[in-house]
Amino acid sequence: MANASPAGTDGRLGAGGPGAAGSVVADLLIVGGGVNGAGIARDAVGRGMSVVLCEQGDLAGATSSASTKLIHGGLRYLEYYEFRLVREALQEREVLLRAAPHIIWPLRFVLPHDSSMRPAWMVRIGLFLYDHLGKRKLLPGSHGVDLTSAPAGKPLAGGFTKAFEYSDCWVEDSRLVVLNAMDAKARGAEILTRTRCDKAVRRDGLWEATLVDVTTGATRTVRARALVNAAGPWVREMIAKRTGVTVDKSVRLVKGSHIVVPKMFEGEHAYIFQNDDRRIVFAIPYERDFTLIGTTDLDYSGDPGAVAIAPDEITYMCRAVSRYFAKPVRESDVVWTYSGVRPLFDDASGNASAVTRDYVLEMDEPADEAPMLSIFGGKITTFRRLAEEATEKLGKALGKGGATWTADVALPGGDIANADFTGFLAGLKRSRPWLPEALALRLARAYGTRVERLLGDAKGLDDLGIDFGGGVYEAELDYAAREEFAMTGDDFLWRRSKLGLHLDAAIRDAIGGWFDRRREATANRELGGDTAGQLVEKGRSMGGMR
Repeated sequence: MANASPAGTDGRLGAGGPGAAGSVVADLLIVGGGVNGAGIARDAVGRGMSVVLCEQGDLAGATSSASTKLIHGGLRYLEYYEFRLVREALQEREVLLRAAPHIIWPLRFVLPHDSSMRPAWMVRIGLFLYDHLGKRKLLPGSHGVDLTSAPAGKPLAGGFTKAFEYSDCWVEDSRLVVLNAMDAKARGAEILTRTRCDKAVRRDGLWEATLVDVTTGATRTVRARALVNAAGPWVREMIAKRTGVTVDKSVRLVKGSHIVVPKMFEGEHAYIFQNDDRRIVFAIPYERDFTLIGTTDLDYSGDPGAVAIAPDEITYMCRAVSRYFAKPVRESDVVWTYSGVRPLFDDASGNASAVTRDYVLEMDEPADEAPMLSIFGGKITTFRRLAEEATEKLGKALGKGGATWTADVALPGGDIANADFTGFLAGLKRSRPWLPEALALRLARAYGTRVERLLGDAKGLDDLGIDFGGGVYEAELDYAAREEFAMTGDDFLWRRSKLGLHLDAAIRDAIGGWFDRRREATANRELGGDTAGQLVEKGRSMGGMR
């Protein structure tokens, strides 16, 4: 299925293209541009299905950008006997590590032992299972740590003498979603951001959906053989208010919040702390200069789009980690927070922390009617397996074949030889010696092999366009807008990157202004006004740029 224009270039709803009224019928209309929606789009289009995906905001604009940024088996899920989920997640760690070694990398976790929480024998058994439930090949196993002599003990309070160390992985969660959407688009899917599905009805054996561009108000009708409800926290709203279908399964909304503070400790390892309520809290190196602390588990009943951290959550996390660090974490130390709503499958657990992180795929498939697949629950680590299972169900319903394929194919930028990021970075430095070391590392981490598309024929920093300061050049913004569906400053600063933490307000505003002018250029081009080039030249003469 060919990409539409302009929707195929900037992620906006266009007047033509696949699924437009009177045009070719898509196999799948996917509602939701989080990790599950993007993952299904990639998997399905790679098996020969035609796909349209709509997202009411930015890709990864809600739950998928509010995680703890971990690809992990879920050590604590063993206490709830979630062995199948843990095994699947452990197996996926290494699949994803090979697929995207630029945005996913190994991370060692140090678990100080507190005998008042869980006995040492229980932790050892849990770690033994953790080491052996999955087919671990790339990641080292667990072992004990003497905190009285190990560097990991230095930032901790007195009284902690023993710890356990094990492996999981870090992930740039928002970028994971974007890369799946990029690959889906490259294979023929149509990706529409800032596009809301207002209504979907079954008609003549198809789904007929009204899509609305939330920026312009333009509408379009899309017809599809199947509807995929990957709306995350809005999954029930999509069912009840947008389709009128009755589905038995329910979702339990659980809020998770994180805080970011100045760097608490040296080293590349993370800590996992047992709290006195038997929950665990992570302290993770973040963006070179910071420590990420989280998360909370609180039932949530408000608007998922308006979720925000509460003061008592900040207090809770500061208190939890201050039990372990020699230097207490104070609420005044917090430099940034973020919150998300997890759309967990409602298994009737009394405690929000005990609600399963497993997923349930619900097919509504009346006789002679177009099917709808709704996704309840799930976790970022197992999104690819969820997408495989979903695509299998949809393919069976539509009579479409196609073998599984995503386990062995790298995501955009992830085709790094032997998944050797260190070697790749060294090669980039040799080929582009004019790149400052910190910038080379950041670009390599963010874009992997796609950094060559970003840099193009540049022979020096002056060839990268406007210098906004802080290591941000116009070439990167152009790449984010052209290739990664970024439409606003926030899309780039807080989801495609976390540069918002590092740049001052003037630079952030200048970057936002660049995206504003680009959108204006697109609108003017369609209306016959100033060209994009003329508007960019106007931007160069404005303040806030170098």
